[in-house]
Amino acid sequence: MTDWVDACATTDVDEEDLIAWRHGGRSYAIYRTAKGFFATDLMCTHERQSLEDGLVIDGVIECPLHGGRFDICTGKALSAPASVDLKTYPVKVEEGRVLVAAGD
Repeated sequence: MTDWVDACATTDVDEEDLIAWRHGGRSYAIYRTAKGFFATDLMCTHERQSLEDGLVIDGVIECPLHGGRFDICTGKALSAPASVDLKTYPVKVEEGRVLVAAGD
């Protein structure tokens, strides 16, 4: 059984943007794109830089430190120096709230 955790209101995240969310000792990025809401680990896999100030365009997040890029939907690393994919988490929206299946 999946434990869904209330992360934020849908209105808390602007389209083509993200917010940082912390739960259970972990840090997550909650994104809003034209395709919907998504969640990944908040820290870039290259040098553990927070993606919170990263640029979100067309379903891609760019790390603000060295410019590594990741597909928000799949977590796939798309450009150097990032080579390790981001962990992603299932998301659903209910009654104006973004719920995340947080954890391992």
